[in-house]
Amino acid sequence: MTIIKISLKIEEAVWEDLKQLSHEYHQNISGLLTEAISDCIRRRRVLAVIHDHLKDSIRENENQDVFLPNNVIQSFFWLD
Repeated sequence: MTIIKISLKIEEAVWEDLKQLSHEYHQNISGLLTEAISDCIRRRRVLAVIHDHLKDSIRENENQDVFLPNNVIQSFFWLD
């Protein structure tokens, strides 16, 4: 695995929390950030799949007598 160096800006409170977490779990900050970024990527990809399935289902059922208010859908998903 190739390791790259990155630079980032975060809020000071978040930085302090990250340092504390690193200390509590005896893990370096780089490892925690790698884990957090990987989790974020995985979560976003899953949400994108769910979003696509929801949009397809809405399109397939838009002529049905089932009513699902747009504001409910939009509060959970970023529909086009």
